[in-house]
Amino acid sequence: MTRDARRALTRLLNAFENHFDIARDGDEADDAALEAAELALRDAFFTYDDILFTQLGVELPFDILDDSDDEDEDDEEDDYDDEEEDEEDDDFIEVDD
Repeated sequence: MTRDARRALTRLLNAFENHFDIARDGDEADDAALEAAELALRDAFFTYDDILFTQLGVELPFDILDDSDDEDEDDEEDDYDDEEEDEEDDDFIEVDD
């Protein structure tokens, strides 16, 4: 792994190019090659992101979530839904006929 920001950027751009070249083939794309390109792109991106932050103190202008973040977000949504249901229950008054 490189620790030079310029080299990391070049590596990221090359990974994007490679991923695009494989993805452009559509249904004819080799699944193993596409998966390898995705992993290389992910690694190049996170390397570049890390170098920008640690060496230059700069953050990229968007957030990237990993699978564990998605699970945490789902849990938060479930908790929120439960709270809404509890609030709805409080508003409901049962009346005997």
